Amino acid sequence: MTLEEIHGQENTMDTADRVQSAGAALEELLIAAKKQDYLTVGVYESAKVMNVDPDSVAFCVLATDEEYECDIALQIHFTLIQAFCFDNDINVVRVNDIDRLADLVGADDSGEPKDAHCILVTSPSANPWKDPALDKLSLFCEESRSACDWVPAITLPER
Repeated sequence: MTLEEIHGQENTMDTADRVQSAGAALEELLIAAKKQDYLTVGVYESAKVMNVDPDSVAFCVLATDEEYECDIALQIHFTLIQAFCFDNDINVVRVNDIDRLADLVGADDSGEPKDAHCILVTSPSANPWKDPALDKLSLFCEESRSACDWVPAITLPER
């Protein structure tokens, strides 16, 4: 085994640990933000918040699964949301388990699962909300961008 192969295995293990840690941090963040009523759930609801008060957006989660990968309209919305987030220095991650995300953010008033394709964590501009999980995710996104991974994928921990 060459030195490069050994180094490559170490990087793969580090990356897996980083993604797993980021998944746990994302779960913590979503639960804490939900308790504080700092979540905006749904593509259209998120677009409204971004249009009205972009400074209140602290973090963005885009979610899809195999069922929605070919949904062109959804992919166009994702592209526009990502562009908006990049222009406004908002960290963005992708999650491939939309059902798990929907479980975390809960159901709407009618008991139907919410549209969890886009979730924003907001924070009032006057009194910014600080959360250790948000700090961890911001660092994860920054490290991912330095490795040219502009929208990193996160795997949520299994229950």
